[in-house]
Amino acid sequence: MTMGLFTALLTAPIAPVRLAVWVGELIRDQVDHELYDPGVIRRRIQEVDEARAAGRISPEDAEQLQQELIERLIRPAGGTEQEE
Repeated sequence: MTMGLFTALLTAPIAPVRLAVWVGELIRDQVDHELYDPGVIRRRIQEVDEARAAGRISPEDAEQLQQELIERLIRPAGGTEQEE
């Protein structure tokens, strides 16, 4: 019991840092989900296609957006490929 209290007192000053790291990890996980989840990407491709069909974006812009989304599907999350 004393050791737990002692440890808590010693680690209390870094608690805000641990909280910030935890929040950062949550944000990173959510961003990865939004960017690389196949279901999210498929919905976004469909939205782009609908916007093109409705005339809200040009066919060229739709093609570019869809190509970027497809690249996300085939590139792993956190991919570090550099374009030449």
